[in-house]
Order: sequence, then structure tokens, then C-alpha cells
Amino acid sequence: MFVCFLRDRGREELAQVRSVAEAAQRALLRPLPDRLGALHIASSYLAAAKEARIGGDLYAAARTGSRTRLIIGDVRGKGLAAVGEAATLLGAFREAAHQHATLPALAGALDRSVCRYLTEFPERDEEAKEHFITALLLEIPDSSPVIRVINCGHPPPLLIRSGHTTHLMSPDPAPPLGMWELGSDGHGMHTSLFRPGDTLLLYTDGVVEARDSSHTFYPLEQRVALWTRSSPRALVQHIEQDLCAHTDGALADDAAILAIQRTPPPRTGLHLSDLVHAEGVYYSGDTP
Repeated sequence: MFVCFLRDRGREELAQVRSVAEAAQRALLRPLPDRLGALHIASSYLAAAKEARIGGDLYAAARTGSRTRLIIGDVRGKGLAAVGEAATLLGAFREAAHQHATLPALAGALDRSVCRYLTEFPERDEEAKEHFITALLLEIPDSSPVIRVINCGHPPPLLIRSGHTTHLMSPDPAPPLGMWELGSDGHGMHTSLFRPGDTLLLYTDGVVEARDSSHTFYPLEQRVALWTRSSPRALVQHIEQDLCAHTDGALADDAAILAIQRTPPPRTGLHLSDLVHAEGVYYSGDTP
């Protein structure tokens, strides 16, 4: 009877701890809405730490006027030990996204926030002296078929257009957050065409570096090519299930997935090409 009493009490305490942890994790990594402006969004998070809902990966979105800003990032390290740095960056993004007019200015503010955190809370572990956060910052205006991206040492996103998949590479990538400060306005920012019907797939390295029993990396681009006609929600679910099957449910690192699709704009009588030219972006041989 005494053993049963201790066992039942242990179960109750574990249930309470899990409940508190899940509430804290939901508050930190808030669920993204299915719709934001002209975008259809779906996301997934797979934590490497057992019983955890979050770890060192992060994502967030913010609406500022007639545009949407998003971030996806990966703290150096994994599991619950990286949650503090992830929380710092998420809090800084949610505030700074509404305060800075340009994407480079936002990136600079986030870098300073990460540097302050690392200065105030130095890492005691001698094996983890170098701390940084790889991140992708995106800005998608409602009125123009473009996307602005700053890549801070993060894996490049995949662009799905008309059944084909390509990497959206940045010609001038920036260092990870926590290792630099943006200088001149516009440094590191890349603008690409993002038309109605296009889907952008963001992910962390926990996806592409996941291995199976034979130590083969997960072939994300090849698998995504099978699901190019899927909705953002179906695409994320396909990848999540396939990734778990590839690793037999044992991820070695946290993995975050974010799919963003631009929906057709309302008819206004303005030609789409005029909107592109108004943004100062010209594409030879690629008619919107």
C-alpha cells in the first residue's frame, strides 16, 4: 500500500509538472494563425528533448500595417538548455517588428538583443563559449508580389512554384545573430518574386540533418518535390510524418517547419507587373 501511495503521488506530481511546462511552452512559442494578411500559414515543431514541446528552435509572425514579418531561428545547441536564448529572441522580435521601418533595422535590433542577453547571462560551460542564433527574417507586403529576406547563417528556404522546387538563395548572407551588427541600411537583404500560389518552406537544420539507421540525411528537397501541389497544412504534415518515419521517431535535434503560401489578391484593376515595378524589382524573362 505504501509503494502504491508513493507511485500515485509521483504520477500526480509528474502530471502537474507537465501541465505547467506545456502552459509555459505555449506562451513562449505561440501557435501561428492559419491566415495572416494575404498569406496562408502552417507550422510544426518537433523537439528533441523528451516530453518537451519546444527547445532551441523558434518561429514567430507579426502583422505591421499592410505587411507580414516572420522569423524562424535555431539556437546553437538543442533541447531545454537553449530555451532561454530562444525566449529572448522571440520576445525581442514581437516588440521590435512593430518599431522598425526596414528589415535590416529589425535585424540589427535583434542582434543587439541577443548580444545583451549573452553578456548578462554568460555561459558557464567551457564547451559552449560560442553562442549564436541562425535565423531567417522575412517581410511580405500585401500589395506587391515580392518577398524580402535577410539570411543570418540559416539554411535557405525552398520555393515551390508551378510544381517545381528551388532553393531561395541569398547572394549576401549575414552572420548569425549574436555575432554581428548590421551597419548600412539594406545590407544583407535580398528581394525575390513571390507570386500568388507560390509556397515558401522554411525549416531548421534539425530537418535536413536528421539521419536514419544507416546515417543517411533526410532528403528534404527530394521529398518536397512529391508534394508540390499540397496545401501548406498538408505539406507540413507530410514532412512531419515522413521525418518521423525516417528517424524512427528519434530526432537528434529540434526541428521546426513553416510553410507560407501567398493567396490571390483581390481584384483592384491594377496590373500585377505595375506592382512589381513600383517595388523597384525587375525580372527579365519572368512574367508575373
